[in-house]
Amino acid sequence: MTSPSPDRADAADTLTGGPRRRPVLKGMRGGAPLPLLLPALIGLAFLVLPLVALLIRTPWRSMPDLLTSTEVWQALQLSLVCATAATAVSLVLGVPLAWLLARVEFPGRGLVRALVTLPLVLPPVVGGVALLMALGRNGVVGKWLDSWFGVTLPFTTAGVVIAEAFVAMPFLVISVEGTLRAADPRYEEAAATLGASRFTAFRRVTLPLIAPGVAAGAVLAWARALGEFGATITFAGNFPGRTQTMPLSVYLALQNDPEAAIALSLVLLAVSIAVLAGLRDRWMTAS
Repeated sequence: MTSPSPDRADAADTLTGGPRRRPVLKGMRGGAPLPLLLPALIGLAFLVLPLVALLIRTPWRSMPDLLTSTEVWQALQLSLVCATAATAVSLVLGVPLAWLLARVEFPGRGLVRALVTLPLVLPPVVGGVALLMALGRNGVVGKWLDSWFGVTLPFTTAGVVIAEAFVAMPFLVISVEGTLRAADPRYEEAAATLGASRFTAFRRVTLPLIAPGVAAGAVLAWARALGEFGATITFAGNFPGRTQTMPLSVYLALQNDPEAAIALSLVLLAVSIAVLAGLRDRWMTAS
């Protein structure tokens, strides 16, 4: 009695719902191949070694004094508040923008998508200069804000939020747009056939479906905003208690007190890891 051919066996498994055994690559039986393992280990060391060096060089004895200083707490609080506010701005503006790019066909959509992602590759200092040209006192829009409403954005806490949102929003837009493209549009079509408007379908059907992608994009945007330096110092300046965030505080301390800069870097690293790990456990694994 002859055994069934592999093709027939796969077909039978498909029909009966039985498990399909996929062939194991012979090259993987002995472990990871050296041409892949060696670069992987070098890449891991490249990413981990600087963090280990930071821990080794941390002045642990002076950490209590540094952590209880007013300057550190002001910078840390300002960083957390501004990063959260920038993420909120990114959510309010970025989610509709991602929906527009993913669901609506219009002329020049590719150009709009390229412009949205431009801050990802634009040097942050250039982004800060662009914000000054647009929203500064003599900027294209800023001069009207100043003359009509008396609103001045550069070198203020609001300027920090704007600078961080400018560089962070593309991360959220890309994440949400990708999730929208992967979501099945038939659910929205079914809601429309039941009489729901397009906005109602988005609010009650689409938004719950893409919630994990929105959360992931918000985490990326928050992390990018928390570590923003170039656009912030260019557009908002470096004023303690008003615009001096933790990255700016680290830069200033590095010039005068390297040990303080190391300690501040460790604080920022610990806060970033704690918040990102907590958000990942709560939202990013929900899908």
